[in-house]
Amino acid sequence: MTFALAVVPIALLLLGFPIFMVLLTAVSVALVFFMHVPLAALHQNMFASVNATALLAVPFFIYAGELMGRGSVARRLVDFVQGGVGSIRGSLGVTAVGTSAIFGAISGASAATVATIGKVMVPAMRKAGYPETFTAGLITAVGAIDVIIPPSIPMIVYGAAAEESVARLYAAGVLPGLLIAGMLAIYVVYRAKREDFGKGEPFSWQRFSRSAGRSLWALGAPVIILGGIYGGVFSPTEAAAVACVYAALVTTFVFRELGWRDILEAAAATVMFTGQILIIVACAGVFAWLLTVNQVPAQITAWLQSFNIAPWMLLLAINILLLLVGCVLDPLSAILLLSPLLVPLVKAAGIDTVHFGIVVTVNLAIGLFHPPFGINIFVAQTVLGLKLETIYRGIIPFVIIYLIALGLITYIPDISLVGVRYLLAR
Repeated sequence: MTFALAVVPIALLLLGFPIFMVLLTAVSVALVFFMHVPLAALHQNMFASVNATALLAVPFFIYAGELMGRGSVARRLVDFVQGGVGSIRGSLGVTAVGTSAIFGAISGASAATVATIGKVMVPAMRKAGYPETFTAGLITAVGAIDVIIPPSIPMIVYGAAAEESVARLYAAGVLPGLLIAGMLAIYVVYRAKREDFGKGEPFSWQRFSRSAGRSLWALGAPVIILGGIYGGVFSPTEAAAVACVYAALVTTFVFRELGWRDILEAAAATVMFTGQILIIVACAGVFAWLLTVNQVPAQITAWLQSFNIAPWMLLLAINILLLLVGCVLDPLSAILLLSPLLVPLVKAAGIDTVHFGIVVTVNLAIGLFHPPFGINIFVAQTVLGLKLETIYRGIIPFVIIYLIALGLITYIPDISLVGVRYLLAR
């Protein structure tokens, strides 16, 4: 059985097989050669894995993000944030951080944010004399905020895998996301002052009010989504459906930027992306079932408990594991692969599973831009047209900032849980 559960997956990953093929092959080998269970159990558990209400929100949020990302929403949000930042040194960099945070509250798609924000901000930052390495690192790193600030697709998947409330996870993700955005903004201002670049334009109420008026409808999306969830008006799944309708109406009838052809193309892109996600969910679900049946999580939990490991040491070890895994796997695959093993461990250690969900999300968000294989790196390379070495050099300080934030979020649970207590208190 060890061969099927450990050797086969590791070997296939090293050979470059897609994660769903890795998991499916491992389960098939185990069922046929070791458990002698009919293969009907395979597809039964696969379909059972995607039969979760929380997963209904995935295509809705993807579709809303597709619609909002195809028009001028990003440009409007950039103008709004820039108008509010004013003459702060490094204002364009701070604008990139703020816009990414707001854009993340609409779509939650990290790579799409890097591409969209990068196309708008990079030419302006180059014109203003920002160093290439700094620009490359910032644009690559800011997209990771999007999977932490709700609505977050990785949080939905974690909620389904760990049987945890998505609404609680969303409430817990607000303050950590804002914390990271604030730390990034402070660093941008510090670098700009130290190296004397990025002088901003004087604040103008006229400019700010004009940009606020142009972006009002775009800002309405996160207000409706998050306000509706935290106010108890609708569930995360219902909020996702409302977000789709809102995005379609705004981009089609208010901004008048999208036609029926664009709406259908966005729907087609959503179907393709959702299919990719759900096939991973299905294969990971049957792999988790296999682990549970063979009592692997229980055995690992008992083994670790025999050492009397303190919760802080367990969290440290898990953080290191997740950072390593995040370098080679996308967040969704990592969550689905590791949740069956890690969630029982943290429950046994008395760690809140909502707090742990945020720790997992932040870890895997770092993996999105961590050298050498973070997907945001290659998106940024395409947008900026720079060598990978330049991007790698620019990323290092931002990786350090995220790691500091990760440490704070890991060992100060209230950073996450305060949102659950107050945003969902009713």
